[in-house]
Amino acid sequence: MKTQCAMLLGTLVGRADHTVFVAVSRVVAIAALIILLAILSPQFLTWGNFVNVARQASLQFLIAAGLTIVVLTGGIDLAVGAILGLAACLSASLISQGHVAWGIASALLSGLACGSVNGLLITYGRIPAFIATYGMLWIAHGLGYVFMKGEVIYGLPEAVRFIGVGFIGPIPVPVVVAVALLIALHVMLHGTVLGRAIYAIGGNPGAARLSGMPVKRRLITVYALSGLLSGFAALVVIARVNAADSSLGEDMLLSAIAAVCLGGTSLFGGVGGIVGTAIGSLILALVVNGMNLLGVETFWQSGVMGAIILASVLADQLGGSRLIGKR
Repeated sequence: MKTQCAMLLGTLVGRADHTVFVAVSRVVAIAALIILLAILSPQFLTWGNFVNVARQASLQFLIAAGLTIVVLTGGIDLAVGAILGLAACLSASLISQGHVAWGIASALLSGLACGSVNGLLITYGRIPAFIATYGMLWIAHGLGYVFMKGEVIYGLPEAVRFIGVGFIGPIPVPVVVAVALLIALHVMLHGTVLGRAIYAIGGNPGAARLSGMPVKRRLITVYALSGLLSGFAALVVIARVNAADSSLGEDMLLSAIAAVCLGGTSLFGGVGGIVGTAIGSLILALVVNGMNLLGVETFWQSGVMGAIILASVLADQLGGSRLIGKR
């Protein structure tokens, strides 16, 4: 028993060291990017460009936040982009008709419903998370296409657009919203029973069950929360772009996964956090902004992003294995 406790303690300390390693490496990466882009592009060090980067990073974080919580449990939610698109279509339709409150409610409730169904399919239906959420991806996209019938909704009220393009002083509103969500989720993950359960399930689901933890109920809550956050992100996205159509959200899944990976959250669960995803979102925004300023063509941008993700995950694997192996 003492040996097992010592091994467990060593693993936990190793994971803590790995978290520090990831945080330091990401801060160094951000500093290096800023220095490099400042040298290569004179337009980079302008206030307007900083605002664009901050706004883009905030939107990226809002999309990836729910996925992060799911990945921490060792699961995956491939439907975050599709749920966002469906919620955006329902919400924009009602808001454009003057029903603002109902539009906001429809986005949140549709996201919550889709996420809850995912959780039920995974826990009680015993369908692998990859398959269940992949199926929901197609269902949500299909419902969006049927509902929109090929139409585009645009021209939302200025009061609604404020959360996407407005400012509070010199700070864009999406940045304020993202920071508020970051704080709330960080407190939830590290200061509540649900947060501790998320890390426990991701670290060792078998041990979590044996300890009496209601694993199924917790997982349903996690996937429901992921869907709810996708619906919330949809409100900010349509306010930003001032439009919604059935294709909205189709290209958001891979960037959300990229932000989670760049933030150091392990795809096997139990390691990482929401702060890492915020840092990963900022790195993505800096890279994309830099490539746009330097005139890099779109197809090259996709290749660069893929290489960055692979290098990031590989560095974390090597660094984390080395740190844990020392214990």
